[in-house]
Amino acid sequence: MLDRMKEGLQNAVKRILGAAVLDEEAVKEFVRDVQRSLLQADVNVNIVMEASSKIEKRAMSETPPPGLSRKDHIVKILYEELSGLLGTEGNFDLPVDRTTLILMIGIQGSGKTTVSAKLARHLHRRGYRVGIICTDTFRPGALTQLRMLCEPFKIEVFGQEHNKDAAEIAGQGLEHFGSLGKNVVIIDTAGRHKEEKGLLEEMQGISRRVSSDRAVLVVDGTIGQQCYSQAKAFHSAVPVGGIIITKLDGSARGGGALAAAAATGSRIFFIGTGERIDDLEQFSPTRFVGRLLGLGDINALLEHARELEDEADEKKLQRIMSGKMTIEDMYYQLEQVKKMGSLRKIMELIPGISSMVDTDKLEGLEDKMTLWKIIIQSMTKEEKTDPDILSSSRIRRISRGSGNMEKAVKEMMINYRQSKQVMKASKGRALKQIMKKLSAP
Repeated sequence: MLDRMKEGLQNAVKRILGAAVLDEEAVKEFVRDVQRSLLQADVNVNIVMEASSKIEKRAMSETPPPGLSRKDHIVKILYEELSGLLGTEGNFDLPVDRTTLILMIGIQGSGKTTVSAKLARHLHRRGYRVGIICTDTFRPGALTQLRMLCEPFKIEVFGQEHNKDAAEIAGQGLEHFGSLGKNVVIIDTAGRHKEEKGLLEEMQGISRRVSSDRAVLVVDGTIGQQCYSQAKAFHSAVPVGGIIITKLDGSARGGGALAAAAATGSRIFFIGTGERIDDLEQFSPTRFVGRLLGLGDINALLEHARELEDEADEKKLQRIMSGKMTIEDMYYQLEQVKKMGSLRKIMELIPGISSMVDTDKLEGLEDKMTLWKIIIQSMTKEEKTDPDILSSSRIRRISRGSGNMEKAVKEMMINYRQSKQVMKASKGRALKQIMKKLSAP
């Protein structure tokens, strides 16, 4: 995510911490490095100049608190100013004793429909009774797309394919979900461009018809600082009560979008960090900047761990920790790691680890994990339960069925036996110690 900006900021921090002499010129060079990194991320030049001026002024005039070196204090100043530049903390807590109506708005191509499903999934996992209304009558397949995304999670989508009156669909959908006792209803609207007055008027009509509690603007992170004018245009039509920035996983201009969104005064509640339905993360400026600077985000890692813990199969975990795991349990472990995202993402969340890990090796391990999942899927239930029965002929069959070399099957079995041996020798203490460290304040 925002790799160029992250690399530039981390290099600036390394240079200031490694400077032999911390004089005025060293501070100015540090500020110039920060400026370059922000401008490359498409942050508005006025915002950059204002932020860098504050950083330089504070770095030159402030006295570090007792016990903190001047170099560390300058990094702390950078952390505070960048966090302020990206807005304020905002919780997306909703009442459970009444129905909250969320109106999703944004231009076509921003990923609004996918984000609507992601938000529904996020709230559903937290115990809310969620329903989605599709009022996009312009884009063919919008209703089908929403249903395909939500069906695996038993989240109902209301829509009327042949009805072209978006406001009427919204009203009927609200009545439908009201009778089912839903306490969160999300309305996915048609994609709009700020110049299309007719569509903006339709959005206003929907808002008047259903009296939404909160309008959430979905913005494509790749548009950079243009986010500011886009947010202003929508806000003039329907008061924007929050922003979600999408496509930050591969955008070089994401920093510009975040800064521009914050400049509108609307809080950024979530950021999209990938294509999976679970790749929606609550946005915290301080935690986000901590990750940009290589300081980690242990809280985000713990949140992921807690979510997985809630879904965990206790019997499988007991077998794994007692050293009695089967190949099926190994597959379960691979699935759990996959749910948390890429190994690189997980490492970035742990303070100090990202700079120590060889990302090329991580990507190689991820490839192997994907390969092992395919191999396991080609095994019979009997083989997964009792892998000791694997003979040369069985290995050949699994190799052909998975489209891999026999060597890959044998390598996976070696890894399985090693993992089982380690867990058996430690009686699960290794896993418990890791979780204990992650849970420590």
